[in-house]
Amino acid sequence: MSDYAVIDPATGETIATYPTASDADVEHALAAADAAARGWGRASTPADRADLLRRAAQLHRERRDDLAAIIVREMGKQIDGALGEVDFAADITEYYADHIDEITADVPVAIEGEGTAVIRKAPLGALLGIMPWNFPYYQVARFAAPNLAVGNTILLKHAPQCPESAAAIEAIYRDAGFPVGAYTNVYLTNEQAAEVIADPRIHGASVTGSERAGAAVAEVAGRNLKKVALELGGSDPFIVLSADDLDAVAQAAVDARLDNTGQSCNGAKRFIVVDGLYDRFVELFAAKMSEASVGDPWSTDTVLGPLSSLAAAERLEDQIQGAVAQGATVVTGGTRDGAFFTPTVLTGVTAEMDLYREELFGPAGVVYRVADEDEAVRVANDTPFGLGSYVFTTDAAQAERVADRIEAGMVYVNLVLADEPGLPFGGIKRSGTGRELGLLAAEEFVNKKLVRVG
Repeated sequence: MSDYAVIDPATGETIATYPTASDADVEHALAAADAAARGWGRASTPADRADLLRRAAQLHRERRDDLAAIIVREMGKQIDGALGEVDFAADITEYYADHIDEITADVPVAIEGEGTAVIRKAPLGALLGIMPWNFPYYQVARFAAPNLAVGNTILLKHAPQCPESAAAIEAIYRDAGFPVGAYTNVYLTNEQAAEVIADPRIHGASVTGSERAGAAVAEVAGRNLKKVALELGGSDPFIVLSADDLDAVAQAAVDARLDNTGQSCNGAKRFIVVDGLYDRFVELFAAKMSEASVGDPWSTDTVLGPLSSLAAAERLEDQIQGAVAQGATVVTGGTRDGAFFTPTVLTGVTAEMDLYREELFGPAGVVYRVADEDEAVRVANDTPFGLGSYVFTTDAAQAERVADRIEAGMVYVNLVLADEPGLPFGGIKRSGTGRELGLLAAEEFVNKKLVRVG
């Protein structure tokens, strides 16, 4: 698909198409990003950049309704979720303005000899960001804001189904007062993106997306000795070891699974429950999942809109049908109507089945029965992914113990949907490398320069 297009997944209607960038467009964007990095990026003060970021956050809030409407059309996000995403993108952007002194301050180093030593953080230069469709504003904010805070400049390749939101974000940074080249949206093909990564004016690349996309970018970056940050797939475990209120735990499981119509990389996808709680948990979980309304994403009464595309819904259907053919059981759901999919609960998935090591990107979860804590940890870690995880227990010592044993970049204990701008986000294994959000995000693409004075 050479053109970027807005295709409403709820109706299948193609609303608008956008041509990909010409070679001249790409060269112009690269030259502008490099010039801005060498000029504004090095000459601007932290206070200057903080003022610009605060204005960008303000514009997110002022344009909230229009921005939300765009992503309902582009990828079917339910309207309340769309509004909430715009709010979160504004909060993230403002976070880096508020913490810019901490981000950019010299870090003293203790030395044995006379004089001083500090680590001074300097921008690398122009960066390429390759962002996905599932959170069109949030994903961009958590890459762009910390890097603009430190003085890097951004070329942004958004998902082909998000051309309108991509242009809207560029307009925000332009209207906030960032100079030409500080943030540039480019409708790149994959081939052009590879050429941009290889260009010596680009000093790093950040990808949020599939394993395949991450591997392709990392390969090109590696050949050209460029730094990469990768936030890829996830199959996060939701471990239930004990509960005073199992109904509340089951509701938390539903919330963690159905957020963004189940299309979150860090959504809970594998529900690992000790034997004594398993039957009742499955009963509660399936009942609550089946109650979630599926329908018009513009309605505030809707819980689940369509998946992002017909192809995404067909992929989920194929995974579930394949699991059933191999012996799994559908407790509830499992049906598709165009791009809409009913909330689905599966049991009986074993390690011999394909689905055991796949990511379900939609409103479907698998429940596993385990004997005890040790087996729960073993099943949780028996995955190629290592993004997030959830542990529910009434035993504080057990919570600490299991958190230490989980192979993931994030562990949430007895709560879900608790992301904040200041909390680092990222994973290990095939879920990627590097961190976004929090203060760690601002250290991914900086030169941590040692300055030793005698």
